Amino acid sequence: GKTTQISILTTLYSPTSGEFRLFGESASHLSYRNLFGLVPQETVNHGFFTLEEVLEFTSGYHGLRGNKARESELLVRLGLDEHKRKKVSELSGGMKRRFAIAKALVHSPRLLLLDEPTAGVDIELRALLWEFVSELHRQGTAVLLTTHYIEEAEKL
Repeated sequence: GKTTQISILTTLYSPTSGEFRLFGESASHLSYRNLFGLVPQETVNHGFFTLEEVLEFTSGYHGLRGNKARESELLVRLGLDEHKRKKVSELSGGMKRRFAIAKALVHSPRLLLLDEPTAGVDIELRALLWEFVSELHRQGTAVLLTTHYIEEAEKL
């Protein structure tokens, strides 16, 4: 049910009936996808593109040109700045997970969807992730989390 719900919210699936709205906006509206950022359970490998290139492409997808300051801020905040010219395929699993978060946040969405974000990650990355997510929430970003780790959900 939770993956289906996220798939409907992100317009990957259509609801069988009714209409889905996010912050009052219909999924059929052109700007709907700018309302959320998704960190999927499975990491997406962008092959031969560098981190900088993928963030620039993602910014463009959301209609943002000249978004370098935000892109750089996320790379620094997530400990990826020294890797920004590496190809995504060259990153470790933990770095790919952090990069997925940067990609989901590059357009400053109102809602961050985290689908099992700490599955298979080390303790250090887990702590960094929860600190960052808590900070985002304090700044007004809504967070929807799916997890099998009930103790993490209760703590957050």
